[in-house]
Amino acid sequence: MDYKDYYKLMGVERDAKAEDIKRAYRRLARKYHPDVSKEANAEAKFKEVQEAYEVLKDPEKRAAYDQLGSQWRQGQQFTPPPDWGRDFEFTTSSYGGREEPGFSDFFSSLFGARSPFRGQRGGGYGGGFASSGEDHAAKIQIALEDAFRGGSHTVELKAPQIDEQGHVTVKPRTLKVTIPAGVIEGQKIRLSGQGSPGAGGGPAGDLYLEIGFKPHPLFQADGRDITLTLPVAPWEAALGATIKTPTLAGPVDLRIPPNAKAGQKLRLKGRGLPAATPGDQYVVIRIVTPPADTPAARAFYETMQKELPFDPRADWT
Repeated sequence: MDYKDYYKLMGVERDAKAEDIKRAYRRLARKYHPDVSKEANAEAKFKEVQEAYEVLKDPEKRAAYDQLGSQWRQGQQFTPPPDWGRDFEFTTSSYGGREEPGFSDFFSSLFGARSPFRGQRGGGYGGGFASSGEDHAAKIQIALEDAFRGGSHTVELKAPQIDEQGHVTVKPRTLKVTIPAGVIEGQKIRLSGQGSPGAGGGPAGDLYLEIGFKPHPLFQADGRDITLTLPVAPWEAALGATIKTPTLAGPVDLRIPPNAKAGQKLRLKGRGLPAATPGDQYVVIRIVTPPADTPAARAFYETMQKELPFDPRADWT
């Protein structure tokens, strides 16, 4: 999809104040409103201006958008970074994940219902003068080992706000969070009273942390199940072997059956993420062939070639 430079579309600098952005929007909305404009492609340009203003008028969306940096050019091919949206603390009104009719795929990828900023539930409001504060939401990443063990975890969030000069700034916020053992990706942890303060004596909103996992060098998670790719030598696969195999709880001895095949999956019951019914760990066999990089190794392979009646493509006929 094409990158959208919302500042260029609005005709403002990247450090523009909120009032400057509002004035630019009013001017462009009058210029391109399809009911009165004589400009070519007025309706399409009006939609582009609306989309840009939807992001830049909102301190939270704007701060997140600014994290992409200024190196992108209008119309350049764009894919959201893998960690897009991580550690940003949004009020739920901005975190709505709504799809705006006519807005671009670029907007949807960053702020739409299929993006990391998809909606959470909003804060409630009490009767009379007192009202409860708005809920906040953020997506965080933790190590897979922390999800397995649980325990106390320090989280640093980025909370966008407007300073006294009207510029968007990002204020760090550090919290101690108790991670329950066995938490899975996509699960939300509720921190009571950590959202916006209430008005008129009303209760504060809550903060919802959506869990994601940092990339792991060995394991991949699917719900509570864990997958590990296990490299084995050809003779271990052919003859069978017992191999010390990593799990989140520590290494275990895994028996490889004789004549194991590449891609074969072995199950370690209950070795996934903990729960009343814990997940399993699946071990996928990957056969690693030693290189023929010495005379002895080449001679060994030549002997195999002569003496083993083996055709890896026999099933083709």
